[in-house]
Amino acid sequence: MQITPHPAAPPPALRPETEDRLRDAARALEASFISQMLKSAGLGETPSAFGGGAGEDQFASFLRDAQARALAEAGGFGLAESIFESLKGRADDPA
Repeated sequence: MQITPHPAAPPPALRPETEDRLRDAARALEASFISQMLKSAGLGETPSAFGGGAGEDQFASFLRDAQARALAEAGGFGLAESIFESLKGRADDPA
């Protein structure tokens, strides 16, 4: 006798507002990840010559975060969608 694997049940349907919150959280996490990648790549570092001083250093993170959010909103790397699907599968908020 051969046992066939049981197909996985689809995740339960979620309320639209719950789905929106999960999608926003996933997008925010991807934006945070992108911001850290941009920081590691040196975006926003003050050049040694003609630098803006302490003010530039302090506000560089705001620019980097805004650019990361814009990248995530434009589709990012697809990480947000993977995170969203994972969160959606674990949500216990059926419609």
